[in-house]
Amino acid sequence: MRGRVASTVPMPATSPRNAGPKVGFVSLGCPKALVDSERILTQLRVEGYDIVQTYDDADVVVVNTCGFIDAAVDESLDAIGEALAENGKVIVTGCLGKREALIRESHPDVLSISGPQDYASVMSAVHAAAPTRHDPFVDLLPRRAAVDDVGIKLTPGHYAYLKISEGCNHRCSFCIIPSMRGDLVSRPVDDVLREAERLVRGGVRELLVISQDTSAYGVDLRYAEREWRGRTYATRMKALCEGLSELGVWTRLHYVYPYPHVDDIIPLMAEGHLLPYLDIPFQHASPRILKLMKRPGAVDRTLERIQRWRAISPELTIRSTFIVGFPGETEAEFEALLDFLDAAQLDRVGAFAYSPVEGASANALPDPVDEDVKQARLARFMERQAAISAARLEAKVGTVQRCLVDAVDGELAIARSRADAPEIDGLVQIQDGAAAGLRPGDFADVRILGSDEHDLYGEVDAGAFPIVETR
Repeated sequence: MRGRVASTVPMPATSPRNAGPKVGFVSLGCPKALVDSERILTQLRVEGYDIVQTYDDADVVVVNTCGFIDAAVDESLDAIGEALAENGKVIVTGCLGKREALIRESHPDVLSISGPQDYASVMSAVHAAAPTRHDPFVDLLPRRAAVDDVGIKLTPGHYAYLKISEGCNHRCSFCIIPSMRGDLVSRPVDDVLREAERLVRGGVRELLVISQDTSAYGVDLRYAEREWRGRTYATRMKALCEGLSELGVWTRLHYVYPYPHVDDIIPLMAEGHLLPYLDIPFQHASPRILKLMKRPGAVDRTLERIQRWRAISPELTIRSTFIVGFPGETEAEFEALLDFLDAAQLDRVGAFAYSPVEGASANALPDPVDEDVKQARLARFMERQAAISAARLEAKVGTVQRCLVDAVDGELAIARSRADAPEIDGLVQIQDGAAAGLRPGDFADVRILGSDEHDLYGEVDAGAFPIVETR
């Protein structure tokens, strides 16, 4: 199956006598969609369904879709089509589910279509397509999870995504996420902290905090106070970070808008309570283009704050995303974006050439940029940033970096430093990782011997700090 397949995660064994109906699962899209998949899969297991890895073994297939950009829509439609061709019984959910007519036009035979977070509709469709077998004795017993049960996770056992809210209150002109996932709905802070505690008890060593707008966490709840471990915490980003720091694991923040109160968490990073890492989607550097995007546009103040953050926390890593070729973008405005890269010296950067998204208000803006110009600007942007990234990584050669091992491949251990989020940032290749006995989930101190535009290379530095084994 395509996408992030649930069956790659070890499942509890089920005896043939008690085997339940079998469900195949394809998960596409962002980490927020991944957490939705984990929740659905957990409920399926609670209700007695088996998760299988092939279409032939499945009684029904669930496809959790993405629908943010055209490429994601095409990928989702292709995945639905493949599942229909190989199995024939397909349930569709996720962001593309908000565009039911589009799905029905391509694939009229799908059994059910629902939007993101509509777990009840997915389960109802599964019940109809593959009802569980009735056991008059077992069915009398209430289904209960263990105190430390965190459900099925589609990530390796040593890191997990921690979703703190759904939806978004912003109306960026290029984005349709609010129409798919609704306005901001924050989880109470004690609920989040209890989940984080269960994850850590289950062996997680890195928590990746995700939402559509992490900086706005709690505003819809008016920052309500809740108790956890005998202390009171506000449902607010800083208080959440303070609570998570009590768990003694890496905590990494994603999707942070550059609101003024972000300044308050930088000291926590400097003091070692949070990873010194911010994922901030700046999107552009031209005030006029940012206004058209309906994004914050005080670029000079942004540069000042970046400098101030680094003065407080010198090891701070900043990753960001940008859009080039937005409607109306002039050559001068694109050059201003390149100047911003030079000034900001961001560590990790992703960029996209603007493409219209059905339902986005930016589609109506005048002066679209020619496709060839967009692609040329994207290439120039990435070339400029590649040089910056290479220089910042080269500056780490000779240092010792604390790293978390993700995999062992032959003689190498593939790890990440504090500056590297899984799947989107670089890696640290530990040349003697196997010889040092490293395994996934271990921390190791690594002396950096070399670098390129994306990754670092090194060897275990046994003399710096002892390897921390998490198993």
